[in-house]
Amino acid sequence: MGLDNVAVHWPRTGRFYDPVAPAEFVDFGEIVDVPRISAPTAALAELIAKTGTVRATAYTELVDLILGLENVLYATENSAEDEDPVIDPDGCSWIAEGLEKFVARHRPYGEAVTFESVSEVLRALLGDGRLAEQQLRWLDSRLDRLRDESGDPPQWNFTCAELSVLAAFYRRCAERGFAVYADA
Repeated sequence: MGLDNVAVHWPRTGRFYDPVAPAEFVDFGEIVDVPRISAPTAALAELIAKTGTVRATAYTELVDLILGLENVLYATENSAEDEDPVIDPDGCSWIAEGLEKFVARHRPYGEAVTFESVSEVLRALLGDGRLAEQQLRWLDSRLDRLRDESGDPPQWNFTCAELSVLAAFYRRCAERGFAVYADA
């Protein structure tokens, strides 16, 4: 199957989280009609508009790298016994902000978001910090772990527009007080 991030009402009432009505995201459907929009961006926007859901599997490695944590979209910072796999509204805001900042920093590198361009953006970002050398070593180790056994990088094929739509989903959840349930 894969990982879906489903917008749900926060906090839960009773035993289960209630999904948010897709009508809360219907305006995402307008993105489909934007001239020269890429097919993946249109497909993501249309899915969000119809279901209030993101098929998050494709984005997990990238989001983890950008935000510097593991399994962010799986909402697994706590053990399964302690908490449901839910990203609360504050967490949604944090994810949205991280993606928005990344997209803004990526624009000078072009619209296509690849492993190489992500590496360049993150190197530029971390190279300006107080602990630049330490952070760049951390980045290199993260990038190396993403390579396959042959040393080839992941074949990411995203656009800034697609990541902006992804960020907008989490921003909408944060602004309206929704959470995101990680349904694997």
